[in-house]
Amino acid sequence: MKIIGTGSAHPSFTLTNDMLASFLETSDEWITSRTGIKQRQVITDEELKDLAADAAKRALQNAGLSPRDIDFIICSNVVNEYATPSLACLVHEALDASCPSVDINAACTGFIYALQIAEAYQKAGMAKNILIVCAEEPTRMVDWNDRRTCVLFGDGAGAVVVTEGDNLKAIKTTNTSLTEVLVEKRVLEPTPFIKKEEVNKPLFMSGQEVFKNAVSSAARDIKEVVAKAGLQIADIDLFLLHQANMRIVEFVAHMLGEDKLKFPHNVENYGNTSSASIPMLLDELNAQGKLKNGQKLVLSAFGAGFTTGACVLEWATDKN
Repeated sequence: MKIIGTGSAHPSFTLTNDMLASFLETSDEWITSRTGIKQRQVITDEELKDLAADAAKRALQNAGLSPRDIDFIICSNVVNEYATPSLACLVHEALDASCPSVDINAACTGFIYALQIAEAYQKAGMAKNILIVCAEEPTRMVDWNDRRTCVLFGDGAGAVVVTEGDNLKAIKTTNTSLTEVLVEKRVLEPTPFIKKEEVNKPLFMSGQEVFKNAVSSAARDIKEVVAKAGLQIADIDLFLLHQANMRIVEFVAHMLGEDKLKFPHNVENYGNTSSASIPMLLDELNAQGKLKNGQKLVLSAFGAGFTTGACVLEWATDKN
């Protein structure tokens, strides 16, 4: 398959590190030195479904397609106000589409999983043009009194349109059972029959475990997909990593022995936007004209679960 359109959408409110320091025991220097993040976009009066739809419409426009040209919609989302209908159904409604739609939740790795699912649908002859939308509001998952987690996240949406082609050279996804290193739990609606104790637990992150598993899995997955594609690490033009922490990106670059200039980033402006981070970065690079025909890209992500994934793509400017 190949990507023929990209789009993104962001909340209007910009939350800077200095703003956080006004109500948290933190500082711009503390946050920047540990994460590389300077600011993030945070939902205030927007609805995530509208951001998702806006990103989708921009991706369709970039691809030169209409919603009725889409055969399948895959939406990656961890949390939003709707338990049901799915976010994909809400996007479907906003677009007035005429195809099946489904949500997936692979945490921050959701975009890679969605690409793999899209490829499977294409190979099975079930769909040609597929819209992938990653829309996330992780700022609604954290305790805003906990400086260890709330400073890390921002909200946003990214989308791509994929069609048939020979540009996905290799892809893999994994799952390692490390459920307690990155977890949030919530209380559901009560029933007269519930006897167990239930409590809300905002997002908990074991920082050292996440860092260790993120860098090791990213380096491993990248090496595997590059080899599977019949390439060398040096053949890759750009590495687009999940934008969780600048230190993770830099450490992976070091482990691969590659120049940091080959690792574009925007975590400093948006923070960790979960599965939306890679398609948002992809759209930013596309809009800036930094993606050239024939360039070889590696995408790599990790997330709660502990899920990981990576792929090798050859960028195409031909939309046919």
